[in-house]
Amino acid sequence: MTDETTANGADNQPQIGLIAQYVKDLSFENPNSPAVYQWQEQPQIDVNFNISNNKVADDVFEVALKVSATAAGEAGTAFAVELVFAGLFGMRNVPDEQMRPFLYAEAPRLLFPFARRILADAVQDGGFPPLLLDPIDFGALYMQQQAQMAAGGEGMPIGNA
Repeated sequence: MTDETTANGADNQPQIGLIAQYVKDLSFENPNSPAVYQWQEQPQIDVNFNISNNKVADDVFEVALKVSATAAGEAGTAFAVELVFAGLFGMRNVPDEQMRPFLYAEAPRLLFPFARRILADAVQDGGFPPLLLDPIDFGALYMQQQAQMAAGGEGMPIGNA
């Protein structure tokens, strides 16, 4: 067994842990009720998402996944929902070159299933069928954004679905 500690006994292996996850903001609008429930056409659903992070303490980062969805048709907006779902992640001894991929790819991947359920429930509670978002490959989106930045392209915001 190898000794993975420094001279003072502190572990120097990279460590990441989810401390907490929570709804930071949730908004649901049903601007055309009750008439919307009589509409016959299927609305067009537009979904956007954004990922941000913030260092809140030594070795603690907040990662926020913002998801907004709007359902609209010729008659108007059926509903608009916006969720900011966040998680606190403790990170120790993580090399700088691995920090950004974790914060923009892996952390959102861990948060997304919970955000997906909250959105589905909010839309269903608004009187509509639940909005079931397809899984998102945050790793591929991160790699795509990095390739665009390396090619000198404008840094596009992550996430238009």
